[in-house]
Amino acid sequence: MAKVYQSPRDLIGQEGAQLGATDWLLIDQTRVNGFAEVTGDHQWIHVDVERARQGPFGGTIAHGYLTMSLVNLFLPDLIEVRGFSHAVNVGTDRLRFLSPVRVGSRIRGSGEIVSVEEIKGAIQAVVRVTVEIEGGDKPACVVDTISRYFPEA
Repeated sequence: MAKVYQSPRDLIGQEGAQLGATDWLLIDQTRVNGFAEVTGDHQWIHVDVERARQGPFGGTIAHGYLTMSLVNLFLPDLIEVRGFSHAVNVGTDRLRFLSPVRVGSRIRGSGEIVSVEEIKGAIQAVVRVTVEIEGGDKPACVVDTISRYFPEA
């Protein structure tokens, strides 16, 4: 369940707020193969199931950038900001891949508001999303997402 903020200004002072966790998402070979198709990254560790069984992880793994891109899927389940005319993704900071995601694993996102500031008539929020692997000792990745919300007039 997303934490709801009625306006971008309600984010001010929320640094350190925990946003909870999303539902688990299965990472299957179809998703990995689809990502390989759209990005052109067909490295065997991701798409060659037979060869990957003999590889360092005992099977295929998700692309790191696939894992990171799923943060976009998780964010609306972590935080909902209302009362803005438009918003833009500014980018990311401090992306770290900490553990590979084996195909067949389940992952989820958890979030924390890191910083909030007013910039050029907008409210900019940095939300740290940690992508957890079910049963894993370390997260798959941690990334600080940067979103800019332009309040309604």
